[in-house]
Amino acid sequence: MMSHSRIARLEEFAFQRLARLLADVRPTAPGPDLSIGDPKGDPPAWLIDRIADTAADFKSYPPPAGTPELRAAIARWLNGRYGVTLDAEREILPVAGTKEALYLLANVLVEAAPAGPPPAVLMPNPLYQVYLGAAVMAGAEPVPLPADAATGFLPDLDAIPAATLARTRLFYLCAPSNPQGRAADAAYWRRALELARAHDFVLVADECYSEIWHGGPPTGALAAADGRFERLVVVNSLSKRSNAAGLRVGFVAGDAAVLADTLKVRRYGAATIPRPLQHAAVGLFDDEDHVAAIRRGYTERVDAALARLDGRFGAFRPDGGFFLWLDVGDGERAARTLFERAGVKVLPGRYLAMADAAGRTPGDRYLRLALVHDLATTLTAVDALVRHVDPAA
Repeated sequence: MMSHSRIARLEEFAFQRLARLLADVRPTAPGPDLSIGDPKGDPPAWLIDRIADTAADFKSYPPPAGTPELRAAIARWLNGRYGVTLDAEREILPVAGTKEALYLLANVLVEAAPAGPPPAVLMPNPLYQVYLGAAVMAGAEPVPLPADAATGFLPDLDAIPAATLARTRLFYLCAPSNPQGRAADAAYWRRALELARAHDFVLVADECYSEIWHGGPPTGALAAADGRFERLVVVNSLSKRSNAAGLRVGFVAGDAAVLADTLKVRRYGAATIPRPLQHAAVGLFDDEDHVAAIRRGYTERVDAALARLDGRFGAFRPDGGFFLWLDVGDGERAARTLFERAGVKVLPGRYLAMADAAGRTPGDRYLRLALVHDLATTLTAVDALVRHVDPAA
């Protein structure tokens, strides 16, 4: 069978690449998996009862646009968090997790050019791989923007060439960033949105780590938009803030025209959220106590891990999220060493970045550690890293 040419351009997803890297390694002891941002803590104890309240609704097809109750709860949360008022009918669209929405948005916004240079999709480098896959499968050219220490771990917006901006259709921008955890301030968001409006593309603000902060709450793109949401959509979810990744509830908010087109396409081929899960999500959006407790746990782990690292590997405190981005000299070699000697899985930074013409990526020297386990397990893994990984080796 002939493979689709665009599929052939995709690398395997990061975790498949990690599995290949470690396939022939036999660890001397079992250890925790810090390779994936899969929350290990529990959601609120009342969540199961909340789902059971409307369990009879599992028999019914859920509305693709989400229930009015869920849209209203998201609107309340956005107002309380960012001081913005959105039309719950037109400017909020619940989705079955933001991964689906991020991928789908490229299909909605990109029209492949029959001739001439292809449309461009901008993305930070390192990146969340869904941006890359979405751009490629939509027929666009993925354009990586350096987001390394030299740029403050966010793209330099003023360094984007004018010719690239002229053919850009959307810009995926994650803040707090994955993997580095750098937040964007209001001026940065305003500049990104200014470029989107000047060059007629859509800014897609991926804010899934917005509630896991380790200082003050990050500014959101909606708050920086001054009440005008055209050419802006924000995606967020309950996965990180509520330890509810398996619930598969997220949302897209912002430009009503973009959301209307996205809903039209979703009706054809996207998953919808079962009604009992939407009912449960209302409770999660309306409750901040459990979010504060989850956030305290992550901050405790970040602080304790940084204390153990004591400046090794260029360790720095992220503004948000639950990852550490560590310079170990050679990420793939370090990942193999750590798995072999301690059974600890971590993700080489190379698997989260696009390569240049010479095959190099801004993640080659790095490891990403997901601090999703309890404090004791986290520190056991960090101690193993300190003990077994030598950047100079």
